[in-house]
Amino acid sequence: MKIIENIVGKEVVNTDAVLIGKVSDVEFNDVTKEVESLILKKGGISETLNISKSEDIIPYDMISKIGDKILLKDAFD
Repeated sequence: MKIIENIVGKEVVNTDAVLIGKVSDVEFNDVTKEVESLILKKGGISETLNISKSEDIIPYDMISKIGDKILLKDAFD
């Protein structure tokens, strides 16, 4: 799927430009075919060696913009 190719691997940052992680997968709703959430892997040596089990799930409605990086919305908006 084209959207997966465009999103997987992008860095995700919060409103303070702090790196949260990189997109490792995208979850879709099977019925509506809409993106529901992004699955992030945390950075560091564990990710480089592909042994990290640490993942964060970011609901799609928490995303502000998608460009070179993915910007999250402010949690207090």
